[in-house]
Amino acid sequence: MWRRHHDPMPLGVVDVGANTVRLLVKAGDNVIHRRRAMLGLGQAVELFGEIPGEKVDEAAWTVAAFVIDARAHGAERVEVLVTSPGRQATNGDALIERLAEISGAPVRVLSSEEEGQLGFQGALNALRVPPRETLAVVDVGGGSAQIAIGTKRDGATWVRSIDLGSMRLTSRLLQGNPPGREAMEAARREVRAALIGIEPPFAEEGLAVGGSARALRELTGPTLTAEALRRAESILTYTPHDQLVEVWNIEEDRVPTIAAGTVILSALQEIVNVPLRVRRGGLRDGALAELEQRIRAARAA
Repeated sequence: MWRRHHDPMPLGVVDVGANTVRLLVKAGDNVIHRRRAMLGLGQAVELFGEIPGEKVDEAAWTVAAFVIDARAHGAERVEVLVTSPGRQATNGDALIERLAEISGAPVRVLSSEEEGQLGFQGALNALRVPPRETLAVVDVGGGSAQIAIGTKRDGATWVRSIDLGSMRLTSRLLQGNPPGREAMEAARREVRAALIGIEPPFAEEGLAVGGSARALRELTGPTLTAEALRRAESILTYTPHDQLVEVWNIEEDRVPTIAAGTVILSALQEIVNVPLRVRRGGLRDGALAELEQRIRAARAA
């Protein structure tokens, strides 16, 4: 398709995470199409250490359908990114091979540092902040969580990750409906133990991205302060899942893991020591921006 040299090109990325497989198609800052499917790969990793064959096939055919969908919406290039399931599963290589075989698209596993850096870049897309202002971006996924700190000018210069996300913590300790006080206390101890030795540098402002943070807005509003997170934890400790849907308007497929996500976000907010504004952008937005940069650089070479 003809386009001017500097026109934004429609691109797609499929993000294979511990909770969800997500598709995002954008042209520059313009969102063309979104789609998601809840597969729960991280739960299988937590329970078995690997992803069962039938679950690998389900993921592969889901990704293939998303790639076709992205191209139908005009995406000139589509890439598949695998986060914690590819790093944590003992058969991560088999998952990657099957995704590539069935989808026909390039597939790569992101390191935890790459995941944090792309999440940082995506969170800052279209955000007006001074170029030298230091920001912390917190991203709680299903199988891991990242803290990235840097500036809009330099990108993320400090990134740390823990192999504990909302799906993994739920599988270990928070399967009750509601979880109750003792389980929530145990979950807090688990998160604190995972964060030992992580000491973020100073940040002037904080952002939170990811599904857990977005779902929490119904309980906390658009900014996750320490007080708002404590209040949310209290509600989630004692409120049954059906009431979270009916009274608090939380998406049904997010409800089983939201208590775990809140515990992790609360611990991360405490150590970065700034309120966290919830942002829609994140990993997929950063990945698309990075993909476009690579394509343009290759064409200019």
